[in-house]
Amino acid sequence: MVYPREVLNEIRWRHDALAEALITYVHRGAPGDVLTIKGSDIMELGRSFFHTAESSIPYHRIVRIEFRGKVMFGEENKED
Repeated sequence: MVYPREVLNEIRWRHDALAEALITYVHRGAPGDVLTIKGSDIMELGRSFFHTAESSIPYHRIVRIEFRGKVMFGEENKED
């Protein structure tokens, strides 16, 4: 199983392109209870949370990560 933190770290360190990622996560109160942000909004990838200027979001709330047009984490990327 692939975890969101691993995917984000791979994009950050292996590709040096975290700014190109799109991260969709559960955000109560947003339309459809999800919000999508750009990787450039991430200030820090912590141990249990990723941090933006506005908040700290736990990795378990991430439902999808896209990178260069490919779903790296989420429903379309599930392994059977």
